[in-house]
Amino acid sequence: MAALRSGWVAPAGPDLDRFEREIADRVGVPHAVAVNSGTSALHLALIGAGAGPGDVVVVPTLTFAATANAVVYTGATPVFADCDPVTGNLDPDVLSGLLAELSAEGAPVRAVLTVDLYGFCADYDRILPLCDRYGVPLIEDATEALGAAYRGRAAGSFGWAAALSFNGNKIMTTSSGGMLLTADPGLATRARNLASQARLPVAHYEHAEIGYNYRLSNLLAALGRAQLCRLDEMIERRRTIRDGYAKVFANLDGVRLLSGDDPGANCWLTGVVVDPERAGWSARDLAAHLAARNVETRPVFKPMHLQPVFAGSRAALTGAAEHLFDDGLVLPSGSVLADGQVRRVLDEITEFLDGRR
Repeated sequence: MAALRSGWVAPAGPDLDRFEREIADRVGVPHAVAVNSGTSALHLALIGAGAGPGDVVVVPTLTFAATANAVVYTGATPVFADCDPVTGNLDPDVLSGLLAELSAEGAPVRAVLTVDLYGFCADYDRILPLCDRYGVPLIEDATEALGAAYRGRAAGSFGWAAALSFNGNKIMTTSSGGMLLTADPGLATRARNLASQARLPVAHYEHAEIGYNYRLSNLLAALGRAQLCRLDEMIERRRTIRDGYAKVFANLDGVRLLSGDDPGANCWLTGVVVDPERAGWSARDLAAHLAARNVETRPVFKPMHLQPVFAGSRAALTGAAEHLFDDGLVLPSGSVLADGQVRRVLDEITEFLDGRR
């Protein structure tokens, strides 16, 4: 309300500056640029990395379309890599082989994108040395992972650049919005300029390059600052919900939670993976049971290499992402779920499992 009354509603103002500083401090990086979406942050990072026509960018196939779309915006070509079958994150072994192939071919690889899927960080102990070996910058799609950590280090701090999202479905929200994070002051300066239509610092409107209308408003930044005060509380709530699912599915043959047990995760979404032959039922059976009782679930992301828009794209595949798409299910995970709602979901799952025994 103070931000609304102040008159600072455009993409400038004190709350915007403070929000950038607070997010940068939370993640532990020097620079943050607030933008209107996580997709915009990825696009600006890729521009900063020099991605353009004729270049390739390695992208995990198991992700939301925005990760790959941002590559296409630059004119570069996404090359998809399969995931670790346990976590759903980029498989370092697949990445190693793919970078070796691309290097041998002389392909201009401008970046490797990682995705911290559903709030669980990728294996940076293995991925970062690979990027260093081939001289390729890492851009971290941490849009689902604000507040998560990997070996005590915050998600969003691993790449040369990283993107956060504050979309309405994320761990915290500014209605729509995102953030570019980096330790590179040159990237931060250029991204901030490009996000403001690339206007030059003169009294009249003058532009030497094409820019974008990507900046976040001061008003939405104020909402983000209020949400940030509650972030730890919201993460803890989602972890509690995940723990409830873990207990319900414990000791069931052929059933596990997606991503395993990572104490650093923000648990943005909880997924379950079912081996139908061992369990005697499928993820789709559970989804149908819950849907009949007005409980919403969703499939795991459909891999990018299966999307019609990317048909024929190059991909290094093991079958892991397709397996998770076929046999995975994302369960209600929102921090706003009341105790009674959580109990009802758990009871419905228990009823389903009892009926299958």
